Amino acid sequence: MTIHSIGSKAAVRSAEARVAGYDWEMLAGELSNYGCAVTEKLLTPEECRQIAGLYAQEGHFRSHVHMARHGFGKGEYRYFRYPLPDLIGAFRGALYPRLAAVANDWNERMGIAQRYPAEHGAFLDQCHEQGQTRPTPLLLQYVPGDFNCLHQDLYGDLAFPLQVAILLSEPGKDFTGGEFVLTEQRPRMQSRAEVVPLRQGDAVAFAVHNRPVQGTKGSYRVNLRHGVSRLRSGMRHTVGIIFHDAK
Repeated sequence: MTIHSIGSKAAVRSAEARVAGYDWEMLAGELSNYGCAVTEKLLTPEECRQIAGLYAQEGHFRSHVHMARHGFGKGEYRYFRYPLPDLIGAFRGALYPRLAAVANDWNERMGIAQRYPAEHGAFLDQCHEQGQTRPTPLLLQYVPGDFNCLHQDLYGDLAFPLQVAILLSEPGKDFTGGEFVLTEQRPRMQSRAEVVPLRQGDAVAFAVHNRPVQGTKGSYRVNLRHGVSRLRSGMRHTVGIIFHDAK
């Protein structure tokens, strides 16, 4: 299995079919207007349990991060190693082309020269040419009192401007608290917060760093950060799909 492998053929077909079933014109509008958009029930409950169950299996991961040691918040996460688990690799490849179209539109509106190829493998080639070869999809685990500070996942000179987080646990049953939060800072204005309600298997696509906003004199950039509020009870698992690789 090569570094560009995106999973078994069955996983790829399933991921592509599910992703194609959403209204991407509407989702692109949500992303452009609010900086985030939700695809409900992207994963089944059984798939969520299977992915969450990988957390204790160290062989799937290249590193283990305790947030408090780095000032990131409180909680922990593990970065997957290559080859990625089939389902995660398949959805990384299936979601990318839909989001690349949004990213290219945004960069054109913001006057940014960078354009993203239509297929994820070609984008990974660009990452690797710049020395960014380490996979970035990750599995996060929170217990009571844990939280994730507002941040941006950039990792290198070449960073894809959108990413996806999939909630693997069921709110109200597996945990309470732990809401996904997105903040947006516009020039000379107070920050705006967006709390995104998710159920088990739901995915939220969101802007990592900037998005364009139409002003009276054309489009301008706003700055975004994301995080997770304090977990009140239980345990919460999330898988993060980041599309660029890291140095």
